[in-house]
Parts: sequence; C-alpha cells; structure tokens
Amino acid sequence: MSSDLLVDLHDDLGGDDSPSAALDQLKLVQDKQWLPDDPVSLSKSASDIKSLGGTSHLPWDDPFYDIARHQIVEVAGDDNFGRKVIVFNACRMPPHHQLDHHKLLMYLKQTLDKYVESDYTLIYFHHGLTSENKPSLSWLRDAYREFDRKYKKNIKALYIVHPTMFIRTILILFKPFISFKFGRKINYINYLSELEEIVKCDQLVIPNRVREYDDKIRLSLKPSVVPGPISPPHSPPLPSQQFGVPLSALRHSAADSEGIPLVMRATIEFLQENGLKTEGIFRRSANVSLVKEIKQKYNSDVDTESQAERIRNMLTSLPEENYTSLRFLIQFLAQVSAESEVNKMTNANLAVVFGPNLLWGQDASMTLSAIGPINNFTRILLDLHQEVFTQ
Repeated sequence: MSSDLLVDLHDDLGGDDSPSAALDQLKLVQDKQWLPDDPVSLSKSASDIKSLGGTSHLPWDDPFYDIARHQIVEVAGDDNFGRKVIVFNACRMPPHHQLDHHKLLMYLKQTLDKYVESDYTLIYFHHGLTSENKPSLSWLRDAYREFDRKYKKNIKALYIVHPTMFIRTILILFKPFISFKFGRKINYINYLSELEEIVKCDQLVIPNRVREYDDKIRLSLKPSVVPGPISPPHSPPLPSQQFGVPLSALRHSAADSEGIPLVMRATIEFLQENGLKTEGIFRRSANVSLVKEIKQKYNSDVDTESQAERIRNMLTSLPEENYTSLRFLIQFLAQVSAESEVNKMTNANLAVVFGPNLLWGQDASMTLSAIGPINNFTRILLDLHQEVFTQ
C-alpha cells in the first residue's frame, strides 16, 4: 500500500524523485493561510496552563523566550494512567521566517528532559500545519534522530490528533527510520471526543482553531455516525469499595479510628517502613496492571481469612453435584493460572472468561450491570481456592 501511494505521488507531481518536493505540494489543510490564535485566547491559555502546572511564558531574557512565547510546546497535566502529558500545537507555529526550527527542537528536548525519566505521553495537534509553517523533511528526519533512547524509552504513546494525508505520508516515508517498537506507540485520533479515553480534556488548553476544526468535521458527518464519548454501563459499588466512592462513605466502612481511609493508612505505613530512602521515590509511574490489581483487591476486602470463610459458607448451600463440579473446575483453572507467565491467563483474565458462565444476576436484564461484581467474585474465588475448598 505504501509503495502504491508513493508511486501515485510520483506520477501526480511530474515524476520528481525528491520526497521533499512531493510533500511540499501536498494539500495539508483546507485553509492554506497561516493564522495565529487571537491574543485574548493566547493570554487566557497561558494563565490556564500556569494554573495547571504546565509551561508558561519564560522571562524575556531566557534563551528560549522567542520559542516559548508561541506556546507550541506545553505540559498539560496527566493522562488517565497518571503519566505526564506533553502537547505540541502545530497551529501555533509561526511562518518559517519567524521561527528557528533548530531552536524549537532544542526547546522541545529541554522540556522533555524534565519528564523522560518517568513514563510520559505526547499529544500532537496536527491541524494548522500549512505550507507556510511546516518544517522541512530533513528537519523532521534530524528531529527523530535527535531523540535518542532516553526520550523514546519512556514515551508510552504518541497521539496524532486530526491526521491528514500529509502526516500519514510522512510516516510512510519515515518507516525505514522508525523502529517497530516505537511505531506501535503511534496512534491516530480523529476527533477530540476520542481523547477523553486518554486524558481529561479539561486539563488540555486546546487552541480555538483546533476546536473549531473539530466541530466542522463532526458537523460534516451524517448524524448517525457523529462520534461521541461512550459511557460504559455502571456497576453497583462493591460492599467494601475503596476507590471511586466519597470519603464520607469510607469514614463509616473503611477507615480507622482517626477517619483515615484504609488504603491511605496502609500505603503510607508501608512507605514509612520501606521507601523513605528509595532514590527517586514517586518519580516513576507504577505499572498500570499492578495498580489495577491492587485496587481490585482493596475493593473486594483485603481480609482474606474472613473472605474465604464467607465464600465457603455460601457455597455450602449449593447442591452437592454443583459444588463438586465447581470445585473441580476452579482447581483446574488454578493450574492454568499457575502458568500465566506463559499462557497469559491470570486469575483476573480467567474471571472475565468464566465469570459470566458461572454466575448470573437475579434479573436477566441486569446481567450487564452485574458483570463487574460477577467477574470480581470469580477472581476472588480463584485467588482463595485453596482456603475455600480445604474443608
């Protein structure tokens, strides 16, 4: 496919063999003229970003002042996985004669230097890149080479918002230079609504031009295909829910005598005993899967002995043939889970597969909302199978 595209470009442009010449003649966006955001928007954006802890204008005597004042590169809070978000706004790049592209690259590296030791996410708003302000192909190649392993190792995702044929072609041309591992981190985002799955958009100071363009392309779609955020079905809170509930609820069910939530107390006590001398404590993001697993355990009560006893008592109400079959199946699934490093089927993954086949909601119409508790119970049953089935 990529070779066909390059052949088409070659033929359409009169057979010029230069990739730069081909890219220079591509239609980048509908509005070819470069237009800056209005001054009011820029000053508001600067104050908003400063309040969010992001990059603001540097002092006038800073060596990168002439770059930073355009607000091309910004730091915008954290994504939904707790990783720092760096934003690159193409629409804020001035025309070639007003911008030192080499200096822009150095400023981008200086910004990333503050965060590359931890996992981070890069969001690139492509709309607004025109023939007047787009960098040369050689600059893009040099930029990719400038970012050595230090920068590429901890970038967990690069999101390209509002991709055009230009940016897709760039990636095709750069395919020989881009490693397979890095290529898997590149994602296209067609609409701003899709960003909600990645980052809280109220943290991003999105340029007005980008928002207006997003509204324009959404309105051009047929009503039946206009994208929008999808709200997943909400599961009822678990009896021992620790996360996603107000502190007032934890005060009565999951707090100590001083009203401190169990999770906070246990975590801080552990860090006091084991982590105070750890170099760079809190600087590196935790493994997302591990955090999710620990949250599940807290939400389902960490008192394993009482849990096992309650489950054991509950299972005694089953008919003997049901109980025998369940025990036989769970013991087998425990053997599967024991080899999870190879087969990738942990207790949590097995619960997703077998939970809906072992348990049902009392009301069939409520099965979807009960999926969370059902899978959670199945995982606990697998976690505690030895204690549950010992008697």
